[in-house]
Amino acid sequence: MNNIKLFEKKQIRTVWNEIEEKWYFVVEDVVNVLIDSKDPKQYIKRMRQRDEELAKGWVQIVPTLAVETAGGKQKMGCSDAKGLLRIIQSIPSPKAEPFKLWLAQVGAERLEEIENPEIATQRTRELYKLKGYSDDWIEKRMRSIAIREELTEEWKNRGVKEKMDYAILTAEISKATFGLIPSEYKKVKGLKSQNLRDHMNDLELIFSMLGEASTTAIVRTKNPEGFTQNKEAARQGGMIAGDARKALEKETGESVVSEGNYLLEPQIIKKLK
Repeated sequence: MNNIKLFEKKQIRTVWNEIEEKWYFVVEDVVNVLIDSKDPKQYIKRMRQRDEELAKGWVQIVPTLAVETAGGKQKMGCSDAKGLLRIIQSIPSPKAEPFKLWLAQVGAERLEEIENPEIATQRTRELYKLKGYSDDWIEKRMRSIAIREELTEEWKNRGVKEKMDYAILTAEISKATFGLIPSEYKKVKGLKSQNLRDHMNDLELIFSMLGEASTTAIVRTKNPEGFTQNKEAARQGGMIAGDARKALEKETGESVVSEGNYLLEPQIIKKLK
């Protein structure tokens, strides 16, 4: 699920709380879109000082939710839809009413996505489109998401449960495919907390898909159980993609691994080629 929502083409970071089944929104982002503040933190501080209810903490602002930022996951002040509606009352802005309607729409859309996952897929496509990605790239990215989901489902069914185990298996495939684990790959592209695959070009996505699709095929054929056996299957699947990558590089004389990325914040630095 994409945790960035767009209001008038401006990004608002969100966190979905599975237990409460509701969105929490980064308050700084909300303030920024409503008043275009150069220093939303100071604006929020002054707002809480002048508003008695906010000052006394009667409106819930959760400061402990981990949110993706340019420097990695950080704890930021977040509020649910009810809290935001109260906060908006303290912000004189012509965008207040449109934002309230947007807030209601976001909640309704999440309920629709739970009932029909295809809707979530379509909205992900639309978000990539708004960010400037080409239709061809979007199709590959969506296919890569589907292949990834198939693989993680196979791992889940074979006793791989821990989030860290998923990360290790993914790194095993990446190492065999590209000669780099994801953290090393991010350094090549100059990325920090951003999703690596959102910054891959066509060939990188294709070989990434080949590594994971090959691993899925091996897992379904050999039926490995537990982390250790699945780690070997991941290495084998990655090697298939890695051999194909090396063959292409030998023919073209060019590396598949690219420094190119597609950063939108604070500005486009390097477009995917």
